[in-house]
Amino acid sequence: MFRMTPGVKWLLIVNCVMFVVYFLAAGTRLGQFLMPLGLMPNAVLMGAIWQPFTYLFLHSPYGFSHILMNMLTLWMFGTPLEGVWGTRQFLKYYFFCGVGAGICVVVLNLLAGTGHLRTIGASGAIYGLLLAFGILFPRATIYFFMMFPIEARWYVLIMGAIVFLSAWGDAGGGVSHFAHLGGMVFGYVWLRMELGKKKTRGPRRGWVEQMEQAYKDWKFRRAKKKFQVYLKKQGSDRKWDDTVH
Repeated sequence: MFRMTPGVKWLLIVNCVMFVVYFLAAGTRLGQFLMPLGLMPNAVLMGAIWQPFTYLFLHSPYGFSHILMNMLTLWMFGTPLEGVWGTRQFLKYYFFCGVGAGICVVVLNLLAGTGHLRTIGASGAIYGLLLAFGILFPRATIYFFMMFPIEARWYVLIMGAIVFLSAWGDAGGGVSHFAHLGGMVFGYVWLRMELGKKKTRGPRRGWVEQMEQAYKDWKFRRAKKKFQVYLKKQGSDRKWDDTVH
């Protein structure tokens, strides 16, 4: 079981607090005040440049499935990524994917003539995390539909194909597949940029190999810490004249 990391913890707290506030404020003046935090392409063109960021913290108040799935996925995929990257790098990646997904929604909806539609939710950033997880932990087991075990790399490919086909066949439906696709695209751009930075520093191991090594180092640190705790506990129960081999 992954231990909760600080970046994921605070994202969970902020999203859940905002959901409760939005849920209680629905249909009130406060709810009307929160509406401009959602992402509406026409409003962005009129100067609401904060919306590609703030829309990430709003989820539909008309049910729990939207925020439940996003926060569960954030915890499952975000925790190991933050453990490898560190909090600062993880949050940079998260918001790069989320804001990038928002930009995709603005551009594509304006081109489609649906600039009046409003988008909320962290799904763009979440799909970016999914992409990074599939690259960093390609052979990790994920249970597709909570039943069928599948390697993370194949899961990401399947989800990417579903999102791509859904985006171009989207007729509304209340789900912004453009945001999902945009999050994965911007996630890929970020990871490629990171690869480019490493290449300019001289010949090193491949990008995937570097990320896998970082994951192994993180697992080693966790195992070492647990072993130290175990030894400390055993030492408190062991007599000082015992021999340790």
